[in-house]
Parts: sequence; C-alpha cells; structure tokens
Amino acid sequence: MTSTAPEALEGQHPVAPTVAEPSSWQRRLRRHGYRPAGRSSLSIGLRERLVPPYTRPSPRLWSLLGISPGTAHRVWRLAAWGGPLLVALVAGLLRFWNLGRPRAVIFDETYYAKDSWALINQGYEGAWPKDIDKTILSDPGSVLVPIDPGYVVHPPVGKWVIGVGEKLFGFEPFGWRFMVALLGTLSVLMLCRIGRRLFRSTFLGCLAGLLLAVDGLHFVMSRTALLDQVLMFFVLAAFGCLVVDRDRARARLAAALPVDPDDGLLRPDADVAQHLRLGWRPWRLAAGVMLGLAAGTKWNGLYIMVGFGLMTVLWDLGARRTAGAMRPVAAVVRRDLVPAFVSVVPVAIATYLVSWSGWIFTDKGYFRHWAAEQDKLNGGGTWGFLPEWLRSLWHYETEVYKFHVGLSSPHTYESNPWSWLVLGRPVSYFYESPAPGTAGCPAGATEKCAQEVLALGTPLLWWSACFALLYVLWRWAFRRDWRAGAIACGVLAGWAPWLLYQERTIFLFYAVVFVPFLCLAVAMMIGAMVGPAGSSERRRTFGAVGAGVLVLLIVWNFIYFWPLYTGTSIPLDQWRNRMWLDTWV
Repeated sequence: MTSTAPEALEGQHPVAPTVAEPSSWQRRLRRHGYRPAGRSSLSIGLRERLVPPYTRPSPRLWSLLGISPGTAHRVWRLAAWGGPLLVALVAGLLRFWNLGRPRAVIFDETYYAKDSWALINQGYEGAWPKDIDKTILSDPGSVLVPIDPGYVVHPPVGKWVIGVGEKLFGFEPFGWRFMVALLGTLSVLMLCRIGRRLFRSTFLGCLAGLLLAVDGLHFVMSRTALLDQVLMFFVLAAFGCLVVDRDRARARLAAALPVDPDDGLLRPDADVAQHLRLGWRPWRLAAGVMLGLAAGTKWNGLYIMVGFGLMTVLWDLGARRTAGAMRPVAAVVRRDLVPAFVSVVPVAIATYLVSWSGWIFTDKGYFRHWAAEQDKLNGGGTWGFLPEWLRSLWHYETEVYKFHVGLSSPHTYESNPWSWLVLGRPVSYFYESPAPGTAGCPAGATEKCAQEVLALGTPLLWWSACFALLYVLWRWAFRRDWRAGAIACGVLAGWAPWLLYQERTIFLFYAVVFVPFLCLAVAMMIGAMVGPAGSSERRRTFGAVGAGVLVLLIVWNFIYFWPLYTGTSIPLDQWRNRMWLDTWV
C-alpha cells in the first residue's frame, strides 16, 4: 500500500546536527506524544529532510493488480496530474450542472452581479435603481448601466472576475455565476496539487481535493456570484505558490551543501547555511500578487497576507537550521527577511492599487474627486503633495472601513464565528414553496414543496474537521510537523480575524476562505488513520477500512443534502428531515 500517513514522513521538520538531552519539561510532555527535535529523524538523510521524496505505492500492490514494474512507474507518474485532473473534472461537472438555476437574483447577487456589469462596461460601479432585478431577469438587453457612481464597500477585483463571465455569457444568472464556478473548479485542482506537494502523496492530495469537491459550502459558493469564493481562490493560490517556493529554496540549499566523499551523503555546513543567498524567488513574488488580488477582493485578505508572510519566513528559518546554521535567526534576518518583505508586501500593495485602475482612469467613480474638492477649500493640506487620485482613494477607503466596523444591523442569518466549525447557523440564499405540480414539485404531493439554496457545509466533513484540527494542532505542537503548522495557519488566518469583530453582522459563508485547509486537515487525519509505513498488515487494513468508511459517509452526506445545495424542489417532509439542527431553519 502507499505510505500516506503523516508518520511516514516523520522528521521533515528542522533538526539540529547534534541532539541535546531532553529537559525535564520535555520528558513530561513525552506522555502526550512529544518528541525532542532530531531524535526521530537522524535515520533520514539530510537531503531527504530538506527535499523529501514523493511516496510510491509498494511493489506488492502492483503485483496484486497484475501490473508490471515498468507500467507501474508510468502509471505513478501519470497519476501526479491525471488524478487531480480527474477529481477536478468531477468537481466541474457538479458545479456547472444547471448553473443558471434557480433563475433568480439570490441573496447578495443583487449587489455583485450589477456592480460587476457596470464595472466591466464602464470601469466603475453605478447607482442602480432599487427595483431593477426583475427587469434584469426578464429583459436584460433593455437595462442601461447607470452613469451616476454608486457607493460600494468592497474593492473591485472580485467584481472584475464576475464581470468577465457576464461579458462572455450575458447579463443573466449563468453569466454572473460562470467565473465563480470556474474558480471553484480550479481551486479543487489546485488543492489536489498542493496537497500532493504538502504530503508527498498523490493519494492524499487527491483525497483533499475530493473532499473540497463534495463540501456543500464550497459547492454553493461556486454556484453563486459572491466575492468570498473569489477571495478563497486567490488565498489558496498564494498558499500554493509559497509551498512551491519553500521546496525550491530548500532544493537550492541542498545543492549548495557538501557531499561526503565516503558515503555520498549530504552533510550540514554552518557556513553555507548561514551565508547562502537563495536568489531569485519568482514563486514568492507570485504569492505577493495573489495576496494583493485577495485583498483587492475583500479586505480580510490583509490578515491572511500577514499570516502567510510570517509563515514563509519561519520556513526559511527552519531550512537554514536543518542545513546546519548555528545562528539561523541571524541568518534569516540578514539574508531572507528583507527579500521576503519586498516580495510580498510592496508587490501586494502595487497589485491592489492596479486593481483600482478603472476607478482611477475613468475619472467618474464615487469619491473620485474628493481630494480636488478639498484642495479648493483648504489648499491641499498636509498631504497635498500626493497625487489627487491617491488622496481620494485613501478617503474612500477610510469611509469604507468605518462602514465595515460599524455594521451591526441585525440579520436573520447572522452567526457568531465561534459557531462556524460546527455549522451553527447556515445562510439561506433562496427559498420558495412551489405548489404541487409546479417548479418540480411532485403532482401527487399533499402539501407545498420546499425549494432552497442553503449555504451549508457538508456536516460530516465539517464535524470531522473539528477532530482533524485537534490532530493537526497536536502534530504541530508535539511533533513540530511543518505541514500541520501550515494547515493551522491557513485556518487561523481566515477564521481568527472575525473573532475580533463579534459585534459586527457576519455570516457563516465567510468561512469558505479556509474550507480548503479544513479539507487538508481531514486528509492528514485520514493518512494517520491508514497508518505509517512499517505498520502491521492488520493495522493498516483496519485503518484503511475506517478511512474508507469515513470518506464514503462524507460523500453520501453531500448527496443527501444535494437538494438543499441546488434549489431542487422536494416534499416538505423531506426538507424537514434535512434540518438536523433547529438553528438551520
């Protein structure tokens, strides 16, 4: 079987070339699974610790399947892309199936579909009439884009993305949902590849992607023209870029280290590890662009930029320590800190500003001439030397910030972020009660049917993720597993900031930004269930059966809630059966 358990890659965390005796507190923590740094990885070569190899299925598995070694090698190589593409194909078919239904402006599509149409046609958002939605659905060709600027409270990147689909397929539901569905499908492909690189296992990578493909919240958000799914895509892309950058940087360190002439093994070298410059790192620059696009979609992308920025610096610290640096912190400060900052923060800021180019150059957006009006009143003031457009944009941003932090209007579907992981209060995007014989409601029904689009994560996946996150935190704290730390960073960066604004009106669907990391956590836990390499056949058999049952239950759970994800009409009794918690109604 394939060695997929996290323990199979034990020792990939940074270790010192010598092993100190554990202190008393370390000895006390051993009962909880703590392992002193380096003790579990001394048997693994330095090259493997810096750049771990990908796991391969055992020859016994191929022989049981009747596949020759040569064919097995080709299958293994093709699976690296073939597996993720197959999972993404399934995800795409699910997301694009009947994408234009329900044919309605559901939930906040009433804002973003129209703003995107104005943005893609004239470069800035317009002030739309209040009762225009019905006209858009019945006769979109007769709808004129309003010339008067509209006051909007989110940056433009997500609306530019939605607008591309509208430009291609028209100002109607399929058009404004197309690009979001495409990004949702591509995010499944990305997660397969990211998980494969993270766990060094094609199986676990594809499993993480499959879990994302059958998550109800990700599925619903992929079929709705809201900004949060676009934000999730850029955040996941940034994370993937940083993971690739980590591998490339560690490979450069490995290439620069000396090789022992006697045994041909890589040896740590304090001078190389301390002073080597890691050179041009285009993947980290790409991560800066992705983080800029994330912040240009919704502002909570800024918190994620901070979290990911710290994470990539800590990865450099671990790499230099593993390579033999005696003072790795000083080495990172001298060699890596400034390049990391320049690659992420200024690049992200520049990307963010470029995303406002429509507002800047069309010269007609909301608050576009605020600075010019102020100059007439007070002669420019302290910041008069700055460009007029930049001062106007800064004022616009400060007004938007006041709006966001002061948003506390009660809403039927608002929820506290502490309840998100257990799916305490999902959001109903669309609900109708068709009569028997209409809108798909069976003609023989004794009462009206329920037709709903509910932004609800697949319950068994999310509830499993609660346990998986505890496992991930344990792996990070007691085994210093960098992969667990990366997953925890992704979840916390997307979730924890909302805990600071509990008085604000917030919703469960904001959590879609960290759903991919929940799927990675569950995949990592399932890998541990299967068992590490070297386990007895009995142990791995029971582990594989338990893991398989869990995955099948999650897939079944997605199928069971399918009518609530797609707005399919079902008898009211069946709808009630799916309201597992009172807070879902």
